[in-house]
Amino acid sequence: MFKPLSLYIGLRYTAAKRRNHFISFISLTSMIGLMLGVAVLIIVLSVMNGFDRELKQRILGMVPHAIIEGVGPLPDWQEVDRRVEEHPRILAAAPFIQGQGMVTGGGNVRGVMLNGVLPEQEKTVSIIENHMVEGSIDDLVSGEFGIIVGKLMAASLRLEIGDRVTVVLPEASVTPAGVLPRLKRFTVKGIFSVGAELDGNYTLIHMEDAAKLMRTGGKAQGVRLLVDDLFAAPKVAEEAARLLDGRYYISDWTRTHGNLFQAIRMEKTMIGLLLMFIVAVAAFNIVSTLVMVVTDKTADIAILRTMGATPGRIMRIFIVQGAVIGIFGTLVGTTLGVVGALNISAFISWLEGVLGHQFLNANVYFISYLPSQLQWVDVFIISGAGLAMSLLATIYPAWRASRVDPAEALRYE
Repeated sequence: MFKPLSLYIGLRYTAAKRRNHFISFISLTSMIGLMLGVAVLIIVLSVMNGFDRELKQRILGMVPHAIIEGVGPLPDWQEVDRRVEEHPRILAAAPFIQGQGMVTGGGNVRGVMLNGVLPEQEKTVSIIENHMVEGSIDDLVSGEFGIIVGKLMAASLRLEIGDRVTVVLPEASVTPAGVLPRLKRFTVKGIFSVGAELDGNYTLIHMEDAAKLMRTGGKAQGVRLLVDDLFAAPKVAEEAARLLDGRYYISDWTRTHGNLFQAIRMEKTMIGLLLMFIVAVAAFNIVSTLVMVVTDKTADIAILRTMGATPGRIMRIFIVQGAVIGIFGTLVGTTLGVVGALNISAFISWLEGVLGHQFLNANVYFISYLPSQLQWVDVFIISGAGLAMSLLATIYPAWRASRVDPAEALRYE
């Protein structure tokens, strides 16, 4: 069977046992370093992609993509709702009243964001209905002063369905007894869990109850929008506001949670670059390996040259040898990285159960588990970069081998 001479000899050199065991050790460590660098880079970028996905699906599924507010409470939010939904990129709209306050229950106090909503319309712009642990958003009925809380808040205040809590607003009311904070008793109607920081500070009440509590005169504070593309939300909100008569203020998720999104993107880029340096170091270890191989094989190179081998053929022999190390290390590293990225979430959950310790606490981080999302584009880029750096690392040693002088090399043989 015909085999190109350079490929044949290069594979023979790779598979042959070394007289110098140190060269074999350096070659093995180069391959292992490249393999681990590629695997770790794929796993880490998959985890960063997972955080990016969770930010979009969970947090941005609960908070508004964009909101439109008037100078004061909207006198006719139904008309605003109808007009903005005429925009082709707005999928749904729903009125809201929002305010900050405190909730007391079980002897504890917790700061919260109160969101007055209409249950039937809120389900069109939020993922809340898909993440109810107990109860339903439809249990919010006007006049009953029901409240839906997150799982973390329920655990902190020791709340269950049917328990009573006191909502305290920062605004004061003047009474014959003096200046007192405004407060109201609510009944827990449901508990949700999105596995994010919102589980600890986000609450829902009926919009008409919120209007009474916050004294908006039965009017909505604004309209929240669900758009077809998150990144187009600022532009779409601005275009929707132009459809309305009068003066309106717009806001979007990039102002409320954009810093978190940008931080994840920046961390992914920087971590990717830093880990790529590790891959580069492992790849360029091939340089030292091949330089020592060339020194060890000087006599063989000289003999091949005297038999008619050209410098280009000698160069290709050692390029083949270095490429085998790079290809094998990259392929094994890619396989380990893909398997690790697909199973890292389950492994961390298992490890947390074994150790009895939660690595990601939702009170500190915006989600309570380690997400992972494998993107094949990242895999191809990392694998391609690993292979490219491996091949580049072979050029200098191979060139040096091609410059060996046969007469000088065989003088003392």
